[in-house]
Amino acid sequence: MPRKTRILATLGAIAAAVSIAQAAGLPLDIQAVNTDALPELKEEWLTVNPYRDQGEEVWQQAIEIGASGYNQNCARCHGLGAVSGGLAPDLRFLEAEEYGDEWYMERFRHGFTQNGVTRMPAFGALLGQKAAWAIRTYLETRPDEEAVSAKSAELKALRDTLSDGGDLDAEAIRSELSGIAEEIETLSGAPIADSIAYRAAHVIDGTPESYHKAAETLTVGLSAAQ
Repeated sequence: MPRKTRILATLGAIAAAVSIAQAAGLPLDIQAVNTDALPELKEEWLTVNPYRDQGEEVWQQAIEIGASGYNQNCARCHGLGAVSGGLAPDLRFLEAEEYGDEWYMERFRHGFTQNGVTRMPAFGALLGQKAAWAIRTYLETRPDEEAVSAKSAELKALRDTLSDGGDLDAEAIRSELSGIAEEIETLSGAPIADSIAYRAAHVIDGTPESYHKAAETLTVGLSAAQ
């Protein structure tokens, strides 16, 4: 199936998400998302993700806020970590470019109704534009799980090295983690995957505390990937 056709099918399939949740007795209440830490946006709704190219600090903040917003409002239908369990579309495949952004924002703002039945609620007026793009940033940076699994042995070895502590070469470990991170791609086509390798590399600063935090990041991430 061509990628564009798959995306259209994916977004159209959101129609099933709310019905599935209702059938399973899941709550459909919408939870507010605190976006105070993100740069302000103009009132006019954008069609391209504004947090994609505002620098690493904003990008990381958007991911953190987006993860919270997604888990509170979207995971019940689309899966934890944005990994669909088959009940709803896997939004990690939505292209990280203007075409994908437009379709995402259309559904987020207005929801989706078919034959008079609301299949997806409208989140736009309730959560706002900053939350919308934060969730979008989180989704498009999800790493390919198969790529992470393929690197699990290397990541475990680095985790063990970091856990042992001692006189470590911070630059060498950071470089090795960064090299692994570059090989882990997104499913959306976004240039950087917010993988455990990427996160671990960016917390290492040569202090014992940073080694502990990097090891913990790898431990939790490897456990979730199993």
